[in-house]
Amino acid sequence: MGVRGWCGGIIRPAPTGVRSLAAGCFGGDREFPLPGAAGPSGASGDNRDTLPQPAVTVFEAALAPASRAAPVEVLQQVFGYPAFRGQQAAIVEHVSAGGDALVLMPTGGGKSLCYQVPAIVRHRREQGVAIVVSPLIALMHDQVGALEEAGVHAAFLNSTLTLEETQKIEREMMSGRLVLLYAAPERITTPRMLAQLESLHERGLLSLFAIDEAHCVSQWGHDFREDYLGLNVLHQRWPDVPRIALTATADELTRADIIERLQLQSAKVFISSFDRPNIRYAIVEKDDARRQLLRFIRDEHEGDAGIVYCQSRKKVEETAAWLNDEGVAALPYHAGLDAEVRRRHQDRFLREDGVVMVATIAFGMGIDKPDVRFVAHLDLPKNIESYYQETGRAGRDGAPADAWMAYGLADVVNQRRMIDDSPAEEEFKRGQRAKLDALLALAEAHDCRRVRLLAYFGERSAPCGNCDNCLHPPATWDATEASRKALSCVYRFHQQRGQRFGAGHLIDVLRGKATDKVAQYGHDQLSTFGIGADLSETQWRGVLRQLIALGHLRTEGEYNTLELTPSAREVLKGEVTLLLRVPSEAPARGRGSRGARAGGGTKEKPTPIALDADGQRRYAALKAWRAEVAREHNLPAYVVFHDAALAEMARSRPASLGELGGISGVGAKKLEAYGGEILRVLDEAS
Repeated sequence: MGVRGWCGGIIRPAPTGVRSLAAGCFGGDREFPLPGAAGPSGASGDNRDTLPQPAVTVFEAALAPASRAAPVEVLQQVFGYPAFRGQQAAIVEHVSAGGDALVLMPTGGGKSLCYQVPAIVRHRREQGVAIVVSPLIALMHDQVGALEEAGVHAAFLNSTLTLEETQKIEREMMSGRLVLLYAAPERITTPRMLAQLESLHERGLLSLFAIDEAHCVSQWGHDFREDYLGLNVLHQRWPDVPRIALTATADELTRADIIERLQLQSAKVFISSFDRPNIRYAIVEKDDARRQLLRFIRDEHEGDAGIVYCQSRKKVEETAAWLNDEGVAALPYHAGLDAEVRRRHQDRFLREDGVVMVATIAFGMGIDKPDVRFVAHLDLPKNIESYYQETGRAGRDGAPADAWMAYGLADVVNQRRMIDDSPAEEEFKRGQRAKLDALLALAEAHDCRRVRLLAYFGERSAPCGNCDNCLHPPATWDATEASRKALSCVYRFHQQRGQRFGAGHLIDVLRGKATDKVAQYGHDQLSTFGIGADLSETQWRGVLRQLIALGHLRTEGEYNTLELTPSAREVLKGEVTLLLRVPSEAPARGRGSRGARAGGGTKEKPTPIALDADGQRRYAALKAWRAEVAREHNLPAYVVFHDAALAEMARSRPASLGELGGISGVGAKKLEAYGGEILRVLDEAS
């Protein structure tokens, strides 16, 4: 029987020999020491139902006054990392000192630490509570769970809590004992919350504001949310409280919009490299896309966790059902599903190995599962920002991962039509067309995908040697004459009583196919009838797709009929040369590229680092132990320890708590709670 804690979870007795970290994080109603008083800053609550605590813990010793406000020591003691990465140190120092910041950092780059460490630092300086604006309930739950595991007093406020639980968390917040509070933007801007924040501010207990997924504030961003627009009130009412806005994707236009809407004009902007070198990018032309996807999964990622994005809810459900029929463990996720179903599917994806989530864009923002080995798109995203954000959910652990996409003529047509048919202002439509054009240029590129992708975000780079175009340079052909034939045929249609037709009929005319429709309209009498008989239907679809992508053709109306654009004149007059991709699918790398399977069985999953047979045995034992702890704490396994930390334990086989504490990812609280158990597991597995 467990005890319900202030964050809505259940505190259960830990497995035999394992001390529950919830004991230091879940609060009751008794009075707690304020920061700086006796006991750790992360400890709180009436924990009479948990195991007894020692008088002086390892964690308490790590929080001695001399180190209470040093960011790098917080990083080492709380999170167990030896040093900051990239710009993290500069960001943390700036925000800890009270400065505003706009942080652009790729998914998996360590954005969370950029506000979590300053929050802990400022709390130890008795500056109060940090408020984190987060758009997703699942993200809040996992972030708070991870902080609890590290011994940091954190909570969330969202719709999953009862009134009693909400009030308890509010009391914790108002006391100043809470280090971080996560809440959705619509809750932050309620009169009740604003009044509470004002009270905290008057008492010097409002530490900082962290606005995660800051691109949501911009109409130019890929995931605009109106609730974010109200967040400028934070600066208007409390200009002296530092703010940090964070996003993984923001082009120059979106970046400027974030600064204006959140009033971050005086903020320091930190832009990290957008490169994710562990991700391999591949884009193939559609030819029975579901079969292409299945072949990709079976050849490259059988038994791996992955995400498959589809444009429509119907396609999500059909694809998930089909993959299950083909032996792939797949779950659907879209906004039309019941909330409980979505929660259950998301939990399975986060907590189980080898689950493939088939989803619309409703899924994914803030998902922190580190071992997603692939992200696949069965439909074209609407812009590069969306593509980058979605593909960035793969390989957050730094291990090799794939971003695979299939797209075709229909994708180009549909995306252009959605822009044209939207009720938005023409200026906004022009911006969206430009963004789509950039994505189409990436899809049709003959050169390095990564160079093109990074160039969009203003970053120069050299060919990566790891994308499909670098590994298998695509064949090109001079399609100038074929393009002129296609455009001429569209022109002849228009000459004949202003007629417009779709791609299928155009191809029939070009190839000289005697259909009823061709006869009906007398198109067998056109000078362009049969002039393209030397190309297959597939080849012509490739030509039309690329002409639309290049902007020489556009689609109109409900039936996606084709018409010329002003730039078509240059092609018709022979003033430009068009080198197009030869239609082909990127060659499969084969089953042996990442761990070959013998006899059709499930492949052995690679470890984060090379391990010998004894190391593999210790690693497996540690993973089994971690799974037990994760189940007891109702958390994803990676929140307890990442695979990389377990692999290093298995490799180095520490013989003491001191040696174990030197491994990256083992903070003081985790060392105290789990150290003895880990040493026991290692010993028994040796």
